[in-house]
Amino acid sequence: MGRSAQGAGGLLMDRGALILLFGATLAWSTSGLFARAIPLDTPTVILWRGLFGAAGLVATLYWMKGSAGFADFTRLGRAGWLYALMSGIGMLFFVGALKATTIANVAIIYATVPFAAAALGWLVLREVPSRVAMLASGLALLGAVIMVGLGGDGRWQGDLMAVGMVLAMAGIIVIARARPEMPALAAGTISAIWAPLACLPFAMMVGITPGNVALMAAFGLVNSTLGFALFVYGSRRAAPVVTGLMGALETPLTPLWVWLIFAETPSAATLAGGAVVMLAVGWFIVVESRRPAPPNPPPHPPAHPG
Repeated sequence: MGRSAQGAGGLLMDRGALILLFGATLAWSTSGLFARAIPLDTPTVILWRGLFGAAGLVATLYWMKGSAGFADFTRLGRAGWLYALMSGIGMLFFVGALKATTIANVAIIYATVPFAAAALGWLVLREVPSRVAMLASGLALLGAVIMVGLGGDGRWQGDLMAVGMVLAMAGIIVIARARPEMPALAAGTISAIWAPLACLPFAMMVGITPGNVALMAAFGLVNSTLGFALFVYGSRRAAPVVTGLMGALETPLTPLWVWLIFAETPSAATLAGGAVVMLAVGWFIVVESRRPAPPNPPPHPPAHPG
């Protein structure tokens, strides 16, 4: 275990966990880079990225649990299969949005997942969100309206797919919370198989250069598998607020890499709306960190598409 440091609110932070979580955030923040670097259509990218990602998830499951981990596929139940369905839908919307609108728009809309999950949790689980959560949700919604309504640098079809991604991710968070015993990694692996196969009739199978195959393999293994594995191990050793803060870094980092390498510059309205969303997320995390943690909170998988 790495050395520890005293964080805000008196929480003890494991530096090794911080490194793991930051590594997961870096891996996830590469999604925009891969989407812009691969000059192929959306179904082809989903197919190849998903298959490589699924292979990586199977290897991760075996690494974490050995051969006994494959028994998890028999314990999915209705909740597990619904999780796999929603996760796969989120993957389809995620890659589609990356291809159809600006990376900044996707990243900022994705940052509203915690608030969508709070709303869905209220509808499905009757969990009443705190006043802070409701105020932060309204602020984040205002930021999204500023970005999408006034920005003009994204396309509404891609923005709509990003909203669909958010709803799917909120769904898997609520499912995981309602059924914490569900084998989420096995369910995620199923989603990484069915979603790419659904794109098979529309994807290119020949004429793809080795360089593009390598990029799609890296997209699946780095952005999906590596990010997941680092998050799982890091989140076990960090307080939830630390996990949330580290994950929030993905929103500014994802468009930053694309701006540096591909010169995709967000508009002033996108930057303003994004700042409002990030203010809402940061305020929510800081305030919630001051609340007493529940005893033995259920394990939570990362709500990340693909």
